[in-house]
Amino acid sequence: MSLHGPYDDENVFAKILSGDMPCVKVYGDANVLAIMDVFPQSIGHVLVIPRAQSRNLLELDPKDIGRLFGTVQRISQAVDSALSPEGIIVTQFNGAAAGQTVFHTHVHIIPHYAGHVEMPHASGLMADMDELEAIAAKIRAAL
Repeated sequence: MSLHGPYDDENVFAKILSGDMPCVKVYGDANVLAIMDVFPQSIGHVLVIPRAQSRNLLELDPKDIGRLFGTVQRISQAVDSALSPEGIIVTQFNGAAAGQTVFHTHVHIIPHYAGHVEMPHASGLMADMDELEAIAAKIRAAL
């Protein structure tokens, strides 16, 4: 998929936002949703998704960008408090050529632990949902 084009309201994040697909929720408000990545690169990998429809950051309204990244900071702080990683990677892809695989704007929060090798982006290795819920509960408690 190119960087530009029509929004596909059948993408996985649109389905999660509409309630048509389940997720492990970390946080949500009127503007954003934070969920556990079911294909995590590391323990505690969270995705923050704006509720506004946009394929990528280039299409998102500036107000929604502010709300999105304010939530990214808040969730990153909770991940730090709950999971005590040595570092946190915050990344966001725009277009297939840049590595974007779901064409709804989203930001990855990926804790990094010394001695732990992260899985590659879009590895296809699905996490255990009960384990994700346990990690999400720790992060929610830190919020």
